[in-house]
Amino acid sequence: MSAPADRVRYDRATAHLDAPLAIVDLAAFDANAEDLLRRAGGKPVRVASKSVRCRALLERVLARDGFTGVLSFTLEESLWLARCGFDDVLLAYPSADRERFGELTGDAELAAAVSVVVDDPGQLDLIDAARGGGETVRVCLELDTSLHLLGGRVRVGARRSPLRTPAQLAALARAVERRPGFRVVGIMAYEGHVAGVGDAVAGRPVRSRAIRLMQSAARRELAERRAAAVRAVRAVVPELAYVNGGGTGSVQHTAAEAAVTEIAAGSGLFQPRLFDHYSGFRGRPAALFAQPVARRPGAGVVTVLGGGYPASGAAGRDRLPQPYLPEGLRYDPREGAGEVQTPLLGSAADDLLIGDKVWFRHAKAGELCERFDVLRLVAGDRVVAEVPTYRGEGRTFL
Repeated sequence: MSAPADRVRYDRATAHLDAPLAIVDLAAFDANAEDLLRRAGGKPVRVASKSVRCRALLERVLARDGFTGVLSFTLEESLWLARCGFDDVLLAYPSADRERFGELTGDAELAAAVSVVVDDPGQLDLIDAARGGGETVRVCLELDTSLHLLGGRVRVGARRSPLRTPAQLAALARAVERRPGFRVVGIMAYEGHVAGVGDAVAGRPVRSRAIRLMQSAARRELAERRAAAVRAVRAVVPELAYVNGGGTGSVQHTAAEAAVTEIAAGSGLFQPRLFDHYSGFRGRPAALFAQPVARRPGAGVVTVLGGGYPASGAAGRDRLPQPYLPEGLRYDPREGAGEVQTPLLGSAADDLLIGDKVWFRHAKAGELCERFDVLRLVAGDRVVAEVPTYRGEGRTFL
């Protein structure tokens, strides 16, 4: 369906609602889920909750065959999800939440449902000091995935785990296994420089080719090192519950590695604007928000209420929401996206009236839900449900 036709549907579906508001197009959401499964090639997909931040939508996608488990982002969130019935939650980021570690180690059901990422013995010390009971903590070891060039003088990739070599990962596995109250159950390795960086940037052919060359080299290097790391850890812990890797932008490549048993993905469900620039797949925009036209300052310009919802990461234009519908609107370069009001320029502005909706796409996925209490779920040209975001359930974890 074309973007103008989508605008007609969204306007019709929300005609009885005042903006600001946020929607999820269920047909696009479900199509994106199916595309993730197709690219995973039969390997299960673990859903990254930070990219969704809505319990009802997590439940919707996990009800599909092929999706299994949640990749969470804080310990408090992990325990909440477990108490809500999610029985396989992997906390993907180390935590220093002593209070919640006390809860985790004092509750057998929580300890069975949640595993936590560890990459430093100091994290084990913190957990031991916070223990509220004797339950065994299920541990996932994280491997650094960054690409090192020129003898390590150039690093490409996120600064995450300090564990880079198979020997380092195996050494921590031995330390965990020797320590009472801990058990290694899995390995995680997130290649953000492949999964989270588009390789087909519009109007930037040289940059796009450079990214593709970098990512090709990174995939080859990581596949060999990840396989060796898994072998080294299995020599210490023969039975691992999972080896997790990938992300929305690298699903098909990571799934091809025999050492990986499951894929992580989440942003591809909403398809925010930063995920438009990949040569290997094309998702459908599923999550949008609308701001109302509040002023018409002159020809070729309207002003909408609010709209200054930048995404996290290195500051730049690519972190701003995209004025999406009607097509042809752009920011005033001297004002950008404003906290309270946002002027938008372009010939399309002349066809907008006071109270009309302008539809935006957020730069990243789940961060949109930190701005709205409710998501309206749209099927065709109707709102078929209203579901709370994490924020709407009173859960602001970060």
